[in-house]
Amino acid sequence: MSIKEMIKEHPQVGADWNDQLGEAVKHAMYCAAICNSCADACSAEEGDMQKCIRLCMDCSDICTATYRVATRRTAGNVGIIEAMLRTCIAACEACIDECSKHDSDHCRRCARMCRECADDCLKALNGMEQHA
Repeated sequence: MSIKEMIKEHPQVGADWNDQLGEAVKHAMYCAAICNSCADACSAEEGDMQKCIRLCMDCSDICTATYRVATRRTAGNVGIIEAMLRTCIAACEACIDECSKHDSDHCRRCARMCRECADDCLKALNGMEQHA
């Protein structure tokens, strides 16, 4: 099953398909799950992981909201999608900064996923702005 194929099949997408946005949606979905899992793993760590947990949870929620809004293509609300992509990039970058401070496999994985998501959101945003 592919979310990108699902978006392509939407009756109002047609020639308006944006491959970069499809990739950003896919990776925002993955990033939401990985950040959620990282927050849970951080809660089992020794020491004060409060900030990391908070930023991972925020990033997970923002990634979820981003992919949900970006997959709704009826009467596409481009301005809101662009704002969500910018917010997703900011949340991912904050999560990267915090997770990079911790020496755990789950935080390293989370930081890598957040980097991929932020990069894809930026590509999607740049692609949308070029077509405007």
